Amino acid sequence: MNKEKEKKLLGEDRREWILNYLKNSSGPVTGTALAEKSNVSRQVIVGDITLLKARNEPIIATSQGYLYMRIGNQGLAERIIACRHDRSQAEQELNIIVDHGVTVKDVTVEHPVYGDLTASIMVSNRKDVQAFLKSIRKTNASLLLELTSGLHLHTLTAPDEQMILNAEKALHEAGILAEEN
Repeated sequence: MNKEKEKKLLGEDRREWILNYLKNSSGPVTGTALAEKSNVSRQVIVGDITLLKARNEPIIATSQGYLYMRIGNQGLAERIIACRHDRSQAEQELNIIVDHGVTVKDVTVEHPVYGDLTASIMVSNRKDVQAFLKSIRKTNASLLLELTSGLHLHTLTAPDEQMILNAEKALHEAGILAEEN
């Protein structure tokens, strides 16, 4: 047997390892992958992530896994846009945005009881969009836009502002960008 495989990381050592692993990862890492690498259950990882977040570590859970958010936007342009559409246009909306080289960081809706509800999306390309939508379908989850008759906000980032403006124009042409009244 592989002695490395048998070694179980414990408590604070494991949390420090998780933090370093996420900081050094170029993309999201699933709880299952972290559990396998540290030889603990996925539920233990979920608890560790919760404890790390309680220490104000900027870890977010995305549909593709956990992501360590670096401070600042590293020279990226960022903008919040308002969209309105139904569930059937979610894929079209996300594909329009990522096809312009823009990342969709999150979605926010204003709930009448809970106030602003924000969920991380972190999709940057069509493969990410497909994985996100597959996860929605697999879990039979609702999209947040279904709570607000389709009205929602997205935080977008891109290497330059013009890319976001081009994506906005394409969303407007598709009838997805929410119009100001």
